[in-house]
Amino acid sequence: MDIKFEKWQGLGNDFIILENADATSDLAKKLCDRNFGIGADGIFSAVKFDRTPSAENVDIAWKFYNSDGSIAQMCGNGMRCFAKYVHDKGIIEKHKFSVQTLAGVIIPEILETGKVCVNMGTPIFDAAKIPTKALDVFDFEVEGFRASAVSMGNPHCVIFTDGDTKKLAAEIGPAIEVSPLFPEKTNVEFVEIKSRKKIKIDVWERGCGITLACGTGACASVALGVKKGLLDEEVNVILPGGELSIQYQEGGNVFMTGDAQRVFSGVWYK
Repeated sequence: MDIKFEKWQGLGNDFIILENADATSDLAKKLCDRNFGIGADGIFSAVKFDRTPSAENVDIAWKFYNSDGSIAQMCGNGMRCFAKYVHDKGIIEKHKFSVQTLAGVIIPEILETGKVCVNMGTPIFDAAKIPTKALDVFDFEVEGFRASAVSMGNPHCVIFTDGDTKKLAAEIGPAIEVSPLFPEKTNVEFVEIKSRKKIKIDVWERGCGITLACGTGACASVALGVKKGLLDEEVNVILPGGELSIQYQEGGNVFMTGDAQRVFSGVWYK
């Protein structure tokens, strides 16, 4: 069977959305290859499912894989693309709806501006649930850096630094991703604080490597910055692929707002 797909991007974080097939680990590795496939940071498909007591209020679900074939619990940039895709296709007619993910139920809303605001849920600072073996999730050492950890449905190691964030992500990110402190590996964010309302981030993404943007990474960095008293509750996050607006009131949910765009559609001949 030939597979129809659409290519989408959110701040340069790019994804393949399968139209007539389920996302699988093997397909992810083949199609995401930038030399022999289509090329992308991840791949997903929309899943309609029968209502169950545990998901009776959920509108739709997705299956999501990183480019290396590993399962992704959550992806903020991918969620914005997914939300616009299912709405544009008429799969979901509402502007605000619920999506079942491995990180729980996520609520995206398509705004009048065309941007997508996603309720990313509550940050998790419990070491066992992140998961991390760090004794103090707000201050521990890894690869010679002081770091903090949080889960936004997937694990993040956040390092606030005055150094070259781009260089550090490329050179130190790979080692931290597979550190014994993170039994399920981790995303790694190097964060430069420009002001209490603006930060710059470079990310080494678990299962992908260097990416132009990471939505959950932006949320994780702001949540920890607020928790540590370093940032205000509304922050402009600068990533290599563009900017996101992140809102977090301590103890509440994180809201992420940004663009998502269709790039092209096509057919992959098996």
